[in-house]
Formats: sequence, structure tokens, C-alpha cells
Amino acid sequence: MRGGLWQLGQSITRRLAQGDKKAVARRYFASDAELKKTVVYDFHVANGGKMVPFAGWSMPIQYKDSIMDSTLNCRENGSLFDVSHMCGLSLKGKDSVPFLEKLVIADVAGLAPGTGSLTVFTNEKGGAIDDSVITKVKDDHIYLVVNAGCRDKDLAHIEEHMKAFKAKGGDVSWHIHDERSLLALQIFGCCVIAHSFAPTSCYLFSHDLVMVLLLLRFLQHLTKADLSKMYFGGFQVLDINGVQCFLTRTGYTGEDGFEISIPSESAVDLAKAILEKSEGKIRLTGLGARDSLRLEAGLCLYGNDLEQHITPIEAGLTWAIGKRRRAEGGFLGADVILKQLEEGPKIRRVGFFSSGPPPRSHSEIQDEGGNNIGEVTSGGFSPCLKKNIAIGYVKSGLHKAGTKVKIIIRGKSNEGVVTKMPFVPTKYYKPS
Repeated sequence: MRGGLWQLGQSITRRLAQGDKKAVARRYFASDAELKKTVVYDFHVANGGKMVPFAGWSMPIQYKDSIMDSTLNCRENGSLFDVSHMCGLSLKGKDSVPFLEKLVIADVAGLAPGTGSLTVFTNEKGGAIDDSVITKVKDDHIYLVVNAGCRDKDLAHIEEHMKAFKAKGGDVSWHIHDERSLLALQIFGCCVIAHSFAPTSCYLFSHDLVMVLLLLRFLQHLTKADLSKMYFGGFQVLDINGVQCFLTRTGYTGEDGFEISIPSESAVDLAKAILEKSEGKIRLTGLGARDSLRLEAGLCLYGNDLEQHITPIEAGLTWAIGKRRRAEGGFLGADVILKQLEEGPKIRRVGFFSSGPPPRSHSEIQDEGGNNIGEVTSGGFSPCLKKNIAIGYVKSGLHKAGTKVKIIIRGKSNEGVVTKMPFVPTKYYKPS
């Protein structure tokens, strides 16, 4: 779905507003009978979710509020996303860590039990097969989540290498968690939430105190575990709302929050419990706002900003390559990636502010002399900043913040400038 989910949502909204509902149905819902549905599907529809095809699933692009309002509410209060279309799986066995390290750039062995990290599955040329959040549950158990649109190729890739690894005596097996659903709760809203607890300035609240208050209000009441001691990247297996869940402190918006893997038969009950306790502050949120939120946070969308011909170095994900992995290599495409680490890549992922219409995927980027220097991969209007933002790739040397560029949209040149990311500061909950 190139060009971003935000643009898709805006297109649907405009067509519905114009009354051309039959055309919308033909374009977006023609294959509805063939689409897979999460267990939360009926709950989405009952709450006004506008369902669209995405990666073979029928998913909500937005609800009764606009994508802009939904984006702002996540930043000010919080959002609950159904991301059950994504694929969770576990690798088990005493050799699960060395096996996975052959496929990803992360220092998996260096992770403490109960912690995780973003990583990238690479191919022989150093390109990205997919990005994934991986967690070392224990030394012999790795939990990871891969993108819905990459599921088939990811599983085939893992299975192929697992067969070869096991044929040489390696001890590793896997389980695909199709019996579980995945909900993402993203929260912060310092000013709004702090004021709901006391009629004083938000500045009187430390970050830790605000987070404790939020947890108590929205999720802590559903579990006996002390979530205030769980930091970004942390993982626990614990009971939430009376059901055993996998809880990962992570998210895809730049806000603090959790991804909750729960047995599918209990997913709707948990969603209801979270929403009811929030008293309207936490809203069901669709893929449209999810896309604008991740764009504001400067995060990659696989298929747009990260693809099989883009290396982690080019994508600005050098930080995800563990120090030991840089020294030892041992993963697919390591020779290409380590060479880029030493010599520098030819292209780099950067952020932009721009004038004129919002940039879209494939918009050409030119230098001030009119020479092609790259391409936009994601772009749109930022609901929080009230200005156009975009992500794209440019030639090395032209990637520094402040570099002036031209972005070509529908044949017209628009002023732009390279800027640092994230566009909106992240608020991950980390130790002080």
C-alpha cells in the first residue's frame, strides 16, 4: 500500500463526504469476502470502524473521528490499536539465539532476558527482508513479531534456514502464534492526564510520576504486576484482565505504551476493559492515524521506507547493529553492511519539511540546481506540527540538516529542507 495509509484514509474520507459510496465500495471493498478478519472485527464495525483491505486483512482505517483528530488524541491522551494482523512467533531451543543471529543484525546474545530490540532481517546483499521487534524471553526462547505484509516471505525465509540449521545438528524449533491476537496501547498526554489528577501545572509532575498515574488509570488496574518498573523494550509474561498475556513495552507512534499478545478469545474483553476504564480518553484508532503517528516519529514503514534493496545503514538503522555484530559479522549480507559502515553508504534516509501540497511516495527530490538527488518514500501533513513532513532518500553529502531541496509534486517544484528526525519528540519510558 505504497504512499502511506494516511493518504488512503484521506481518499476514503473525501469520497464518502462527496456521497460516492458505491465508488468507494468498488475500489476498497470489492474483495472483502476474500479478506481475513481479526477477532476484533465485529467490535470495530460496531464502533464505527471504516474497514479497508490491508495486507490481506480487513482492517479499520479510521473510526467516527477524523484521522487528524485521532492522531492528536493519541498524542494528548492515548490510542488502542488492533494489530492482530501482524505475525507473532516464538523460537525455542538451546540454539535459538545463534540461529536467529544468522538472520538478523541485532546482538541477540547480548540482550538480557526479558528485554528486546528492533532489528532487521537481511538478505545476501544486505537488503532488508523485514524489520521486526525481537525479545529474548529466556536464553532458549525468543519471541518476535513480523509485519503482516511480509508474513509469507518471512516465514518461508526462516523455515528454509531453520531446516539447514537443524540438519547440521542445531537445536531450534518454532511456533507461530495464530491462536493469539495483538493489541497496542499507546499513552502519554502529560498535560491532559496530569490535570485530570490535580488542578496544578503539568510541570510539577516528573516523567516517572506521570507514567505511574497513566498506568494506574489505564492498564495497571488490570494486572497485579508493577508496570512502573517495566521500561521501554521490556517484556513480561503476566496475567492481564485474568488472562495470561505477553506484554512488550513498545509501540509504533513515538509515544510510550505496550503491545499485548493475548489469547484471541479474550481480545475483545480486554479491549472493552481498557476503553471503559479510560472514560473516553483512550480511543480505538485505525491504520490512518497509525501511519501519520509513525511518520511524525520518523519510523520506517516496510514497503515504503525500507525494502529489499535498502540496507540498514542506508535506512539510518546503524544503531540497531550490535557492537559485537559489527566486529564479528555472521549475518546475511554482513560483508556489504560492514563495508558501508566503514566507507559510508551512497544514499541516506532523511526527513524533510516542505511547502506546497504534502509530498507523496515517489515524489522526486532535486537539489537547488534542478538535479535529481533522490525520492520521497513517505509523506503527508503532520496533524501535530501543522506542516508538511516527509521521509526519503538522498545522495550522501546532501543529507545534512538544513540542506535546501526541491520536491516535485504533480510536475511542480516546491521548496523543501532536510531536517532531523523524529519530527515529533518521542516519549519512551526509560530509566532516569
